[in-house]
Amino acid sequence: MPSSSPVRLRTLFPLLALSLALAGCGDAPSDEQKPPAPNVSIETVKVQPLAISTELSGRVLAPRVAEVRARVAGVVLKRVYREGSDVKQGDVLFRIDPAPFQADYDSARAALAKAEATRFQAKLQDERYRELISINAVSRQEHDNARAAALQANADVDAAKAALERARLNLGYATVTAPISGRVGRALVTEGALVGQNESTPLAIIQQLDPIHADITQSTREINALRRALRAGELQQVGDGQARATLIQDDGSVYPQPGKLLFSDISVDQSTGQITLRSEFPNPDLDLLPGSFIRVRLEQAIQPQGISVPQQAVLRDSAGKPRVLLVDAEQTVSERPVVLGAAQQDRWIVSEGLAPGDRVVIEGLQHVKVGDHVQVTPTGKDALPIVQHSGQ
Repeated sequence: MPSSSPVRLRTLFPLLALSLALAGCGDAPSDEQKPPAPNVSIETVKVQPLAISTELSGRVLAPRVAEVRARVAGVVLKRVYREGSDVKQGDVLFRIDPAPFQADYDSARAALAKAEATRFQAKLQDERYRELISINAVSRQEHDNARAAALQANADVDAAKAALERARLNLGYATVTAPISGRVGRALVTEGALVGQNESTPLAIIQQLDPIHADITQSTREINALRRALRAGELQQVGDGQARATLIQDDGSVYPQPGKLLFSDISVDQSTGQITLRSEFPNPDLDLLPGSFIRVRLEQAIQPQGISVPQQAVLRDSAGKPRVLLVDAEQTVSERPVVLGAAQQDRWIVSEGLAPGDRVVIEGLQHVKVGDHVQVTPTGKDALPIVQHSGQ
């Protein structure tokens, strides 16, 4: 029927419009619907001198330790010093009953006086016999006897002088003094104790605490590797060749006073294969006490052309090999394996794999992968501080 065609067309127009609208929904999304490029922070690689430091463990030791002992036998009358106080060399610490030593001294002095009187008499007789022998008034035997008596009298005087000196020393030893300056600990004896009987009884211990030593150990392998690098010119000596030391206390805090390395031991511990290194630190406030466990960071050399990156910038693959992510000029992420050296503070020293000008991703690594286009936010951070040594 002719009248049905317009009706069918009117029915198809809405369906056609709906189909076109649905087809338009399948077009590519607009630019506003694209996800933004992830943000990453980078650090530009720079070459600069880096201090090669090693952190070693050890203990604090007093440089001078003196055991105060009784040098004569007697009864302790008094402890003069205050326990835990600072004393100077020569300060009185204990007093031992001096009465018997005073009596011995007086006796020795009297014996000396007697010996000198005997010598005087023998000398006069010797001189008299010397005159008489010239006129044959006495026999030669009598003259020789007088001469021998005079010589023996001189020897008796010398022996009496030595006995008097020994008695004087023993009388002095009854007053016990500090052999060194330092801090004295608790008393090991009390008043009324009999000391020095057949042995030198310890009375107290004095330790010098300022400056103070820190003994640490390092393996011979590390020391030999450092020496080879120095000889090859890969590293340079620090300043005047004396390694500088930083002490890290047992709570992890850095000791504010800088130290220095004094010497390395000349023998290797056969059980551990390590060498003892001794460092010295000022200790004006006596914050460091002997026996404390510490760590010491030694600046043993300088790498003139050093490269370092933050530790958080280093990733590791399934085999444990280190790698870093780089951003090129087109803001595209790439990956590069690196060879790491020692850890310095919160950074790794990179011996191979990076060149000056490389831009290393240090933040946002978990949000990107190789080939991604990123937005770069420079951090303004540099590598480790440039080493400047004054030679002091």
